[in-house]
Amino acid sequence: MSRQVDVVDDDAPEIVAWDVAARVARQALRLSPAPPLSPAEAASLRDDFADATARAELLVAEATGLVPLSGPGHALVTDRAGWVEANVSSFRRLLAPVARRVAATPRGRRALNPFSRAAAGAEVGLLLAWMSGRVLGQYDLLPVDEAGADAVYFVGPNIRELERRHGFPAAEFRLWIALHEVTHRLQFTGVPWMRDYFLGLVERSADLRAPDVAALLDSLRRAATEVRAGRNPLEEGGIVALIAGEEQLATLREIQALMSLLEGHGDVVMSSAGRGEVPGAERFAALLRQRRAEVGPVARVLRQLLGIESKMRQYAQGERFVEAVLAAGGPPLLLRAWESPAMLPSIEEIRTPERWVQRAGGRAEASA
Repeated sequence: MSRQVDVVDDDAPEIVAWDVAARVARQALRLSPAPPLSPAEAASLRDDFADATARAELLVAEATGLVPLSGPGHALVTDRAGWVEANVSSFRRLLAPVARRVAATPRGRRALNPFSRAAAGAEVGLLLAWMSGRVLGQYDLLPVDEAGADAVYFVGPNIRELERRHGFPAAEFRLWIALHEVTHRLQFTGVPWMRDYFLGLVERSADLRAPDVAALLDSLRRAATEVRAGRNPLEEGGIVALIAGEEQLATLREIQALMSLLEGHGDVVMSSAGRGEVPGAERFAALLRQRRAEVGPVARVLRQLLGIESKMRQYAQGERFVEAVLAAGGPPLLLRAWESPAMLPSIEEIRTPERWVQRAGGRAEASA
């Protein structure tokens, strides 16, 4: 049965004070504003991405064998503030069932006090404001209207800035960006169970039950051991992974593996589906890798605390996994990963692709 997207009840409890998140993000964006798009630039971006998104869906479907089960996606060009607003709305809908579950217990209701909700809102707002300056595109898997149409967002000022700075041909660069985001759309709309599975993982990972004191002390001791061994205890998932219980850690590993597969697949398809259509793809990809790596020391600490640093590694690990699977058995073998949740690679298999290839029967097929 398909999971229903929750309609947000204004009287329902909230984990985050979303009005605070939106307000803090707007204030942060005013401190470092992006030059506004001219009417001509905005119109060019809208027209180009409407065309690029439609073309990308055909190219990605041909390259991956995934076909969207719904209609075409909607390309929406926005500015940084609009991207923040869209994500506040999506996060609010995404976490609504979790908030209701937390509020169903006395301990949960105490946790949802005005101070903690406002503090969470401020943190989310600052994070979204920072991310809005780096995002180029994003697929929103939650429907944006009652008809169920989903959206592919493109952040116009960020795209225009890169095109100007590096002299990128606009039509080519925009198609290249669309290929990545449309790949994500087909992952969720072309794999019938993927959306419900992902939302279920989000609900499980957002369980706010705190570990008991003994578990927390054990986590801190493990962190101290990691530091003494010269390793970063925040490397695998930020502070959340550090204090999570065993059940939550298992869910976090599932999420890490899934996101590595999805992001790596997106990067590989971006290159392969655009071959012949995007002559500058190699140059664009080099810039994207450099851009992901370029952060200052303060931003790097923030990314580690929030687990974003581990997401950056997901791109590289996932790309290596997808390339290894394709080398072993081509697209037919990779399609096995979309058969069911049981066929998804674990985080260990992402890091050691031959283990998944062997489990999926790839070696026998490749040698046949």
